[in-house]
Amino acid sequence: MIQLTNVNKRFGTVESGIKAVDDVTLTIEEGRIYGIIGYSGAGKSTLIRLLNGLERPTEGSVEVNGRLMSSIGGKELRTARQKVSMIFQHFNLLWSRTVKENITFPLEIAGVKKAERERKAAELIELVGLGGRENAYPSQLSGGQKQRVGIARALANDPEVLLCDEATSALDPETTDAILDLLTSINERLGLTIVLITHEMHVIRKICHEVAVMEQGRVVETGDVLEIFQAPKEAITKRFVSQVTEPEDAKKVMSLMREDHPDGTLVKLAFVGERTEQPVLASLIREFPIDVSILQGNISQTRGGAYGTLILQLTGEEAAIGKAIGYLNEQGVQTEVFGK
Repeated sequence: MIQLTNVNKRFGTVESGIKAVDDVTLTIEEGRIYGIIGYSGAGKSTLIRLLNGLERPTEGSVEVNGRLMSSIGGKELRTARQKVSMIFQHFNLLWSRTVKENITFPLEIAGVKKAERERKAAELIELVGLGGRENAYPSQLSGGQKQRVGIARALANDPEVLLCDEATSALDPETTDAILDLLTSINERLGLTIVLITHEMHVIRKICHEVAVMEQGRVVETGDVLEIFQAPKEAITKRFVSQVTEPEDAKKVMSLMREDHPDGTLVKLAFVGERTEQPVLASLIREFPIDVSILQGNISQTRGGAYGTLILQLTGEEAAIGKAIGYLNEQGVQTEVFGK
């Protein structure tokens, strides 16, 4: 388990410095994939560096699987860091070493014998899907393959925690999904706790069990990913959720519909779990004397279940529209009226 308690991290003086992390308290359960999301400057990179002792908190405590990373030092800290590995946005590979040599490098530093290094490297190369590429150099690999090497290297010392610092930001969407699938498989097969930071809600949606939203050094909202999608509270969380549920083209369509059909009422519907599979919209059209135009629809699959959204324009008598919205609420469908 990872426990951060009233953690502050300040760079510079109290009067003129920067408070990168501001009174953060978080609990991350063992074996979970925990996402930390925020825009640039939110403090998430500083926060993740506190977990492996690369930074020390100005105040507060950081505990990782029983080790107080915020207060240990020297050999004890170096030993603790072997159990908290990290992968990076730009891979940080040794360009003069092959895939296998990159993976065995941390084992060399740890003093592991050559035969064991070779065995471990072969095992990890197969785990991350790089069979046949063990003698290739980083310059001969694609971005996704480089990140697979980074993941294998991070797993060499059998860590208890894997930290991912914007690990997919330099990759194209298809490669990003492949790397996220690999991280999910590693979490399930090895029971590894994974903490990842990102500015992309797609990453959170796809693999995380829980998420913390950061803004200006503070954690402003936390929760199960499906719950956050269903009912985001903070304005910044709503913006992140809309990255997945309300693409830019839908916003443009909504704007045009307002101009072309000013008498219509725009309504956003949210469906969770089994509700995404029920024909609520068909029942709505049959039951009420209104016209329904579908502007945009989307179903997002999270680790906790499906979350679907529909943006509709309802046209008709105001009383009929009000009854239709009431009916949707009775069916357990969350509604948000944008107005006319």
